[in-house]
Amino acid sequence: MLLNKFMAVTACAIVSVLALPACKNMGGKTDGSKDSSAVAAQKPGTPIQLNPNKKYIFLTWDDSPQPPGTINCERIFREQGVKATFFSVGMHMFDPLRKRIVDTLRNSYPQFLLANHSHSHGFQDHYKTYYAHPDSALKDMLLGAQELGTQVKIARLPGMNAWVEHGKIQAPHSSLAVCKLMDSIGYCTVGWDVEWRFAKGATPVQGAQQMADEVARKLDDGTTYAQNAVVILAHDRMFAKPQYADSLTKFITLLKQDTNYVFETVDHYPLIQNH
Repeated sequence: MLLNKFMAVTACAIVSVLALPACKNMGGKTDGSKDSSAVAAQKPGTPIQLNPNKKYIFLTWDDSPQPPGTINCERIFREQGVKATFFSVGMHMFDPLRKRIVDTLRNSYPQFLLANHSHSHGFQDHYKTYYAHPDSALKDMLLGAQELGTQVKIARLPGMNAWVEHGKIQAPHSSLAVCKLMDSIGYCTVGWDVEWRFAKGATPVQGAQQMADEVARKLDDGTTYAQNAVVILAHDRMFAKPQYADSLTKFITLLKQDTNYVFETVDHYPLIQNH
């Protein structure tokens, strides 16, 4: 029944999303040597000049809108002056407050990038069924993009650490068919290098210092997916309670102590923008 429910996606959803700027057309460098401080007037997906002497931090937070967690994360990132990407879910916009949250994120570029995390989050976490029906999964992804009003073809697949950049695919076997379909229409998908895990009740597992140490270790040992870039995954709902919001603040503060770190949104991830 879940499959039948989500297969009812309108043709207009697909047509409107296909009209988005393709990930494959993001390549090249900007005129001159513009860096992340010079993109205020630019649209999402406009390439910037990355500094080879810096290490780039990509904060990617999943499943918004999820108040109060999303609201807390947005506030903390603004207070700390760091950039972040929110991978949002279309079906989570079921009331006016949640729609306003998504509108705010979309309108906050270049500090925040709103990106696609599907309509149904894998038929509401039924991942085996979701990826067993690639055409339906693709329709679900495209419907999510339409609902959210995303401005670039960048997504994260539900429940999958899957990377797709310009024909290069690294993903679990079960999601390969969907990855190939996403690539065929110009989409990039972003996985992660470090995950801030959560336990029952969306309680963060690692503390702020442990997370900062994991990020530093990944960058130092060169085991990130792209050189000098680390993608951090967390979920908005983890930071709904004050004590965990404080932990997020501490984590960002610890990262900012390293002057070689630069926070960016994933439209400027090296393997996406430098094709």
